[in-house]
Amino acid sequence: VLLIPTGVGADIGGHSGDGGAVARLMASACDTLITHPNVVNASDINELPENGLYVEGSVITRLLLGTVSIQKVRANRVMLVIDEDEESLFHESAVNAASAARVALGLDCPLVVRMDKRKFLMEALYASSGRAIGQISHLEHLCEILEKYRSEYDAVALSSYIELPPNGCADYFDDDLEMVNPWGGVEALLTHAVSLLYDIPSAHSPMPSLEEWETEVGEVDPRKSAESVSLTNLHCILKGLHKSPRILNSLIYGYHGVLSAADVSCLVIPDGCVGLATLAALEQGIPVIAVKENKNYMQNKLEDLPFAPGKLFIVENYLEAVGVMHALKAGVQPAAVRRPLAYTKV
Repeated sequence: VLLIPTGVGADIGGHSGDGGAVARLMASACDTLITHPNVVNASDINELPENGLYVEGSVITRLLLGTVSIQKVRANRVMLVIDEDEESLFHESAVNAASAARVALGLDCPLVVRMDKRKFLMEALYASSGRAIGQISHLEHLCEILEKYRSEYDAVALSSYIELPPNGCADYFDDDLEMVNPWGGVEALLTHAVSLLYDIPSAHSPMPSLEEWETEVGEVDPRKSAESVSLTNLHCILKGLHKSPRILNSLIYGYHGVLSAADVSCLVIPDGCVGLATLAALEQGIPVIAVKENKNYMQNKLEDLPFAPGKLFIVENYLEAVGVMHALKAGVQPAAVRRPLAYTKV
């Protein structure tokens, strides 16, 4: 499992799908890579490897806690829910993005539903620590849509306007300000809620306002570049949801394509990040690999947690993390290939 938490300013994977190359590297060292949208969503780009599973973050937490299983699928019926906007450009482009995915991916998109104008509201905010958070108003309007069409889809793609702080878009692309991606925090709130309430794969892409779309950003940090060139930001989530695994709200063993916590060989996270997923891995005895190079706003000391010997590996970078993964897969104690090697205890 590869996790890069949303909204914590991770140097790698905290911007716009800039964890995609890491996901491809990790996937080369395992049979199946489970990761979440924040890692690979790069607006119109999603380079999730063939052996990768696109799973909403809170579902991964529940998987590690042992309360759900996931099952691989050949394909999902993906419903697209979009905001109504005064500028027809945006909702028409969203429909065109769905059409493009139908043609290029063979995506089954049985319907596109427009929400009533500004009835469902998302607001991006920042905590005093600088982390991205947010709030959602009138979630019940979206819930009514999800319930009304529940028999017609297996996964839901959401595209809605997010209100940013004043000048938030331009400030984010200004390298001198080093701002955390403003959209991710409130997007995570939304998909966590949808996944928990309905046990369906879900992902969100922000629909820009006209002001955001017309913001001149020039040449930007490569980690943010995908968002600077996309109008809808939609293709990444449509591609991800196309084969996102089914969520089974029970523990099922032995069935084809079903994965549970017992199948997880390790969890890879940025160093300093402690959340429910990390604590679940600790409880389940799943090895955790923490990457120091992926600096972020979280300042927890993983060494202070009661990990059993050989269950916590703190490494310098993702290249070293892959080495540890290969060692675990081969049954080689990582310390055996390091020097100095401790004397055998008697």
